[in-house]
Amino acid sequence: MPKPSAVSATSPDAGRTAHRRTSALGVTYMQYLLALDQGTTSSRSVLFNLGGEPVAYAQEELAQHYPQPGWVEHDAREIWESQLKTARACLELAGIEPSAVAAIGLTNQRETTVIWERDTGTPVYRAIVWQDRRTAPLCDRLKSRGLEPTFSRKSGLLLDPYFSGTKVSWLLDNLPGLRDRARSGELAFGTVDSWLIYQLTGRRLHATDVSNAARTLLFDIHNLRWDEELADLLDVPMALLAQVHDSAGDLATTDPALFGRPIPIRGVAGDQQAALFGQACLSPGMAKNTYGTGAFVVMHTGETAPATHDVLGTVAWRLKDRRAQYALEGSIFAAGAAVQWLRDGLGMIATSSEADPLCRSVKSTDGVYFVPALAGLGAPYWDPHARGALFGLTRGITKAHIVRAACEAMAYQTRDAIEAMQRASGIALTELRVDGGASVNDFLMQFQADILGVPVLRPKLTEITALGAAYLAGIGAGLVDLDEINNRWTLERLFEPRMSTDQREELYAGWKRAVLRTLERSSVRG
Repeated sequence: MPKPSAVSATSPDAGRTAHRRTSALGVTYMQYLLALDQGTTSSRSVLFNLGGEPVAYAQEELAQHYPQPGWVEHDAREIWESQLKTARACLELAGIEPSAVAAIGLTNQRETTVIWERDTGTPVYRAIVWQDRRTAPLCDRLKSRGLEPTFSRKSGLLLDPYFSGTKVSWLLDNLPGLRDRARSGELAFGTVDSWLIYQLTGRRLHATDVSNAARTLLFDIHNLRWDEELADLLDVPMALLAQVHDSAGDLATTDPALFGRPIPIRGVAGDQQAALFGQACLSPGMAKNTYGTGAFVVMHTGETAPATHDVLGTVAWRLKDRRAQYALEGSIFAAGAAVQWLRDGLGMIATSSEADPLCRSVKSTDGVYFVPALAGLGAPYWDPHARGALFGLTRGITKAHIVRAACEAMAYQTRDAIEAMQRASGIALTELRVDGGASVNDFLMQFQADILGVPVLRPKLTEITALGAAYLAGIGAGLVDLDEINNRWTLERLFEPRMSTDQREELYAGWKRAVLRTLERSSVRG
């Protein structure tokens, strides 16, 4: 396994973009918001001024561990150390003192699961990553007992290995003596936000926010509290669980030893909820898609938890002194990961940036469809046993056709998720805001608009998830309001649909046939 790279960092002109505030004594000083963005493949930190402009950026790659087929793990200590390193690098690069940071906002890969010793802070096992499929048999057993409606009704989620609850149960079942230690209060469970908060506060605070708690299978999203029935069904002791806080508010302060002085932590949200916030999707019916390792379509649905079917109901955020906001989510497990596999697994391309010109080098896929079930299929199929498949290969197919099929698959999966959302909510999508690494691929964005039949909007700022975390921190600190967030969203490029209805539906029908064959193969294996 290659070691993570050293921190890479960049900085615009910090002085030029800083926002100045004047104290009661007439002293002018600059203030910033520091976003900690801990993702699946890297830890990043971005320093923003109060106008939402990035001032400095630092990133460090995170090692991926695959001990068995379908298993994905991270080193929890590396998660913390790399995140701290990038935060310090940001401040150094911008040339500012910690006192200039008004607040920290934290966002994170969500369902990834860590259990650690409360006294020592030592993880009992590697972090089990959201992509990990090892708990598929447990999910199948729970479904066979007819329990999925109970979990869905209370948590908004389906019984899938994606979520944290079954990962916690697996750890308690497979590490000798762990469940007894959990019951006695020796241990703490957390998603990555909780793990980082614990470390940032000098091991003083075991906390999470409503958006992350809502991704565990253990949280009642209607009453906004841990649910004893769900915990009992998974045999997870309540003593393991964190305090649940708002996504923006007076959460905590950092240990002074980390940055030389304490810095307030005022915002926390899971990465997809933070991206929805950063995209200014603040009204019901607004939606965004983040194209990262996976792709995550999230639609704001208002103040009432939505009824769910083939997509997920989740808490979007709860701001200080406000009612919780809810969303529907379609989780796609392999988006950019499919292109990465073509690059790293097959050596078909040298860099991900080659995908766009390769896609354009052919007029179509010539009938090739790639169903990238590299970690099962997510919304709306929810088949953890599905395996990836290529259909329609002939002697004339080249790597360009296959790369194009991989990119088109992101758009097809997005339509799958959005159609399920529209059925569940009764809300017709009128536009889609996009972000994430693959959103820079103009071919993909145009094809996405074509296959959806609605405009796709790409904002000027690419660090949308980090910006959402910074905005949450700004709201928690009383320095930013919702109107400002709405007014600052700026379009970089609009992609209008150009494909005919007949062509759109013909291509999509081919995709649905390919998925059906993949699901049939999964059923035969099962």
